[in-house]
Amino acid sequence: MVPNPTLGWERLQDVFYRKRTEYSMMWNDEVDLSEFIVAGAPYGGAIALVRDTSRPMSYRGPESRQKMILIYSNAGQLICNIPWDKGSIRGVGWSNNEQLLIVGEDGNVRLYHDFQGAFTQFSLGKEAEDHGVVECRFWGTGFVARLSNNRFVVISRCEEPRPRLLAEISTTAVELHGWNIAPPSYTLSRHVEVFLGVNNTINVIDSMESQDKRLQEGPFTHVAVSSNGALLVLYTSYGKIYVISSDFSKKYSEYDTGTLDSPSQVMWCANDCVAVAWENEIRLVGPGGGALSFYYDSRIALIPEADGIRIISNEKCEFLSKVPDIVVDLFRIGSTAPSAILLDAVEQLEFKSPKADDNIQLIRSNLNEAVDACVKAASYEPEQYWQKRLLKAALLGKSVLELYSSDEFVEMCETLRVLNAVRYYDVGILITYEEFIRLTPERLIDRLISRQRYLLALRLSDYLQLPTDKIYIRWSCAKVKASPDDDNTICKTIVNKLKVVPGVSYEDIARTAYDEGRSKLATLLLNYEPRAGRQVPLLLDMEEDEIALIKAVESGDPDLIYYVLLHLKGKYSLAQFFRLVNDKPVASAVVEQLARNEGPELLKDFYYQDDRRADSALVIYREALLLDDVHDRMDKLKLGTKIYQDSKDPYPDAKAMEDHAKLYEHQLGYEKDYKTAFVGLTVAETIKKLIKIGQGSKASKMKGEFKVPDKMFIFLKEGTYPVPKKN
Repeated sequence: MVPNPTLGWERLQDVFYRKRTEYSMMWNDEVDLSEFIVAGAPYGGAIALVRDTSRPMSYRGPESRQKMILIYSNAGQLICNIPWDKGSIRGVGWSNNEQLLIVGEDGNVRLYHDFQGAFTQFSLGKEAEDHGVVECRFWGTGFVARLSNNRFVVISRCEEPRPRLLAEISTTAVELHGWNIAPPSYTLSRHVEVFLGVNNTINVIDSMESQDKRLQEGPFTHVAVSSNGALLVLYTSYGKIYVISSDFSKKYSEYDTGTLDSPSQVMWCANDCVAVAWENEIRLVGPGGGALSFYYDSRIALIPEADGIRIISNEKCEFLSKVPDIVVDLFRIGSTAPSAILLDAVEQLEFKSPKADDNIQLIRSNLNEAVDACVKAASYEPEQYWQKRLLKAALLGKSVLELYSSDEFVEMCETLRVLNAVRYYDVGILITYEEFIRLTPERLIDRLISRQRYLLALRLSDYLQLPTDKIYIRWSCAKVKASPDDDNTICKTIVNKLKVVPGVSYEDIARTAYDEGRSKLATLLLNYEPRAGRQVPLLLDMEEDEIALIKAVESGDPDLIYYVLLHLKGKYSLAQFFRLVNDKPVASAVVEQLARNEGPELLKDFYYQDDRRADSALVIYREALLLDDVHDRMDKLKLGTKIYQDSKDPYPDAKAMEDHAKLYEHQLGYEKDYKTAFVGLTVAETIKKLIKIGQGSKASKMKGEFKVPDKMFIFLKEGTYPVPKKN
């Protein structure tokens, strides 16, 4: 049976809207939406259900009393249960990356990174802790929380939470009503703005000030900003709807609902019309004051999307959107648009009717336009039958054209195959073509990974020629967490699976194993990590210090070796540190250079533990030469001489150090006896000065003790030896 393409079309003024059923809910009688707060992730994402404590609920056994956050697909298939133990929930929302945000009454916020319960927690600050959170409004990257003292706290980026208080309300005697937010991307200031119903007017609040817009039509119980940020809808307590510009400069329309019942939700259907939802009715209000109603037997929840509205009820999931003009031209009865004639030509061709060629000739001058229209219209059609028919029509048209680029046609075929795969009820991601373009294929793959749909993610990535590394890594991490097998078996399984991906990193998998308390598995996996720079930090965290040092040395990266050595030096005592590097020549050489840069004490300790007495004495010798006090210098020289003497092997420098110490000793004695300066002179200068002051015998003794040649001694005596002068 051929599906009717105009099924569900409803006319609102001069525009068509369609409400199509996408899924019949698989949760059957397990869920009654009247008992839950409903929040849907953008771009056709998952649905979060949280028990509404302000409403009575039916008893469903002991498990119904437990606080659980239920995550479902759009088809009503349970994805996961997330336990909640932090008191009353005051806000439920999603980020653009399909990360769940739960805001507690005490100001604590949990950001769930996936559907396996991993989260980070942060606080909204002391103000929220003291006064408590009342309710929240979310956008793609952050949210605004309203406190019980009527202050507002904003988090601009949930990944880097920095709570900021917005300005206080400008008026003193206030009666607050509905409120909503304009995300930063839609405001002139590029900061979030709050539209708050105060008395009979609206206040616009940002981080700097609160502006009273001085309206008189209030009080306004509901406020909603259009998806492009240009329009604002205000719903009054007496049932009137006003549509104005977001800068309050112009009023476009007003509409009287004729009821005083307060709606449960007021929002925009894309940028085209306003949707008002009561307990069992949805009413679309057009720009010219026209209205279109849809009725239900049970409570409904609306989830805004970029190009429409998701409608969730107990029985089904529907999508309400404007019918694009290009689709109306195709399927309208009696349409003479080139695209409609081209579509009819396909049908005539199947019946082998000559009218097919007549149709082609009729639109020959507009054939290029007709092909483009069929390709574009296929993206708006949820039924695969009409997708194929429209693409077949485009294929027929472009086969007639002499020059036509097939890139857009091929890209549309690929995209529709991907969209049909993720829209399938077992996956339940209700994403439209326009949303897919905004979301990007990479982020759609991330959503499949979060649902642990690894095989589908892998096939789509291969089909779209996207990298598959992260899919294998996330699968491996899940395997590590869930598998009861022993470490060797898990490691072998993961390695066999990942060997098809050249250069894949094992670091994240090994870290997951370590976090799960499987240190042996983490070590086994790190042996397959091709980059030492990723192995070493985790090995250090695991306290596998010697292995980390070996891996760093094997890498040949001096910076990495320095990093490990500095870490180990700060962790261990010097003796333990030196023992750890003692049998590793490359590490020892780096430590020696490190010690040279740091100071002589560390260098002496290093040489001493390595039994390099000559090098240690040489450091002492150099240190002695830098001392100002002669006695300290002599002590250092004697210490160096002793170290030389204690060594089993002879060192040529030992005699020089010993002679230097003796020279200082003689010079100190001469200064004491003759009351003149000797310290700092060379042996030749000392002998010459002794001769000059008439102490020839002392000079002869110095000659013999320091083995001064006879010829040199004669020259010194006669004053002809060229003793160098100090600068």
